[in-house]
Amino acid sequence: MPALERLMTTVSTKGQIILPKAIRQALGWQAGKKLIVEHAQEGVVLKPLPMFAPTKPGEVFGCLKFSGAPKTVAEMNAGILAEAKRRYESS
Repeated sequence: MPALERLMTTVSTKGQIILPKAIRQALGWQAGKKLIVEHAQEGVVLKPLPMFAPTKPGEVFGCLKFSGAPKTVAEMNAGILAEAKRRYESS
């Protein structure tokens, strides 16, 4: 994100603040975006709430069933490359 000019906002009597439009647009934050608020040494940090709860591999391993012979690493790499090319060419 390019450096933005110093922007200001005010805390309302209800404790609300308005994030300047330039910041919201640069971050792609729309109305209703859930944010994590963290106290930091120099102030406050806002981070987008992750779309999914953190999980461990054991919690999701095997959740997508596959029947057939296992894929080789070379086959998986070829599939990843093909999808990357497809996405690049469609953009």
